[in-house]
Amino acid sequence: MPYPARVLCAVVLVCIGQGISIAGMLAFRRARTTVNPVKASLASSLVVQGVYRYTRNPMYVGFLLTLLAWAVFLANPLSLLWVVLFVLYITRFQIIPEERVLTSLFGAEYEAYKGRVRRWV
Repeated sequence: MPYPARVLCAVVLVCIGQGISIAGMLAFRRARTTVNPVKASLASSLVVQGVYRYTRNPMYVGFLLTLLAWAVFLANPLSLLWVVLFVLYITRFQIIPEERVLTSLFGAEYEAYKGRVRRWV
């Protein structure tokens, strides 16, 4: 892919990714619940509106698209390895523990939400 096309594609991916991440953060702010993923136990409400109707983890999806943009910009197939490693790491060490906490906080309501909305997209 020629350089100008790579740059354009990367910029579009970053804009989409950051837009999704920001939409997720704003939904948390509107619900007056914690945005801090390390302190999921402080969640005061289950957010299922807005971008959360399409993905349970919009902030991570946004980061994923930003990493993908970097890989496109670099035009190096090995850079896609970072995208895969990010998904594996975040799923194992962040998302799964968050899901356990949210299940303990919101029980059947969260389980029903998990049944309706995919983890990533």
